[in-house]
This record gives sequence, C-alpha cells and structure tokens, in this order.
Amino acid sequence: MLTGVWPLISIGTFQAVTGPKIDLWLVKTAGVLIITVGVTLLIGARRRRIGPELMFLGAASAAGLAGIDLVYALSGRISDIYLLDAAVEILLVLLWGAAGWKPGKPVHKSRRRTPLLH
Repeated sequence: MLTGVWPLISIGTFQAVTGPKIDLWLVKTAGVLIITVGVTLLIGARRRRIGPELMFLGAASAAGLAGIDLVYALSGRISDIYLLDAAVEILLVLLWGAAGWKPGKPVHKSRRRTPLLH
C-alpha cells in the first residue's frame, strides 16, 4: 500500500527514487489501484475473514506487480530499485501461498449466522 500512497503524496520524491515518469496520471492511477487492493485486504484481515477470493487477490496482485517489476527493470526500461519491490512482492506471493496451504484442513471455514426470527 505504501508504494501506492507515495506518488499521490509526493510525486517528486517518488520520481527521485524510482526515476522520471512521462505519464504521471498513469503512475497515480496505479497508485490508487494498489491502495484499493491493500485496503481490501486490510478490511478482510480486520474482519478475520480471509476467504479464497481475498487470498487470490493478494497473491495475484503481488505476482502481477512482481512480474512487471522484473520484466521492465531487467530490460533497463525502469530503475533497478523496482527489483527491490519485486523481491517484496515475491515474498508476499510466498506468504499468501503458505497461508493458503494447510494439509488436511480447509483454507477457510465459513461462519454461518442464523438469522433471528421474531
């Protein structure tokens, strides 16, 4: 989430670390989407309801961001600092995978609530 908030708060410092950008609107759009994913995951964690949908969102978004970071940093199109971001994203993918893999146990137990009848 921090990488999403940063360009919205200070695009100047963001570019000082990550390199100059041509389309600032695109950087900010990506930031808003990253914040949205992060807040959604935090809401699920706060409610203690991390189902398969949130696990997929966490793992897939981290994998996608890592892939973009790796392809473009390794080709020289973006700054090497993005390799650090890719490492963090890969760690998140591994953590999501570990959280979802419980031998012999379901990933998510649904707590059904019985509606009150009056």
